[in-house]
Amino acid sequence: MKHLLNLLTALAFLLAGTASAQFDQSHKAFDDLLKKHVTYVANGNASQVSYKGFAQDRSALKTYLDSISAVPESTYKSWNKNQQLAFLINAYNAYTIELILTKYPNLKSIRDLGGTFSKPWSIKFINLFGKEVTLDNIEHDMIRAEGVFNDPRIHVAVVCASIGCPMLRNEVFTGDKLDAQLEDGMKRFLSDKSRNRYNAESKKLEVSKIFDWYKKDFTKGYKGFSSLEVALGKYADQLADDPAARAEIKAGKVAISHLDYDWNLNDKK
Repeated sequence: MKHLLNLLTALAFLLAGTASAQFDQSHKAFDDLLKKHVTYVANGNASQVSYKGFAQDRSALKTYLDSISAVPESTYKSWNKNQQLAFLINAYNAYTIELILTKYPNLKSIRDLGGTFSKPWSIKFINLFGKEVTLDNIEHDMIRAEGVFNDPRIHVAVVCASIGCPMLRNEVFTGDKLDAQLEDGMKRFLSDKSRNRYNAESKKLEVSKIFDWYKKDFTKGYKGFSSLEVALGKYADQLADDPAARAEIKAGKVAISHLDYDWNLNDKK
């Protein structure tokens, strides 16, 4: 009997390992949900999320989250860097939606979640690599970990379920398209004049608080961004319509200020 139990245990581990090794790198299950429940607005530079629709398809979302949780860290480490980063971004976004659903529709902002002395991003409700982790763990300890991915453009990819956030795409991130998706995300976010713009009267750039909170990520030389001015200068065409203003932005000669952040839920009513 003991031999049989050992054999069955070994078989279970083998099957689990095989399943996780064959993890769907297209993330199709989540992609289908995003295409169904995310709508682009503001000329495609922002999006709204039907949390009501996600609530109706919550079992499908949980099935995808279960597939994320089933991946052992050893399997994750066998993937290339783009596959790893796409996996973590999708996990962050999917778990954020799940977190919203725990209280939806009785909340106006993600900040309504959490406790008196805790924030929603520090709630341990995620099973990843055999550990109970938080959204902060995924973003700051894994995605932003020094020397791992080194790409400040991730700040337009991980989405905090707020209007002030960069848009949640209606497609998943995948390893084979990751660089193009991150670049597209930067251009879309910086094209949205409600969140990032050049003020012709003050002759200043008025940009999202994201570029204040994570300014240091844009000063380390990653992707050629040696300063925030250099990073924003790359997207001068998105930030300003006037050619002279674009030239000043590209040259890093325009002062930068930061807009108030809209924490209201990015819900499609």
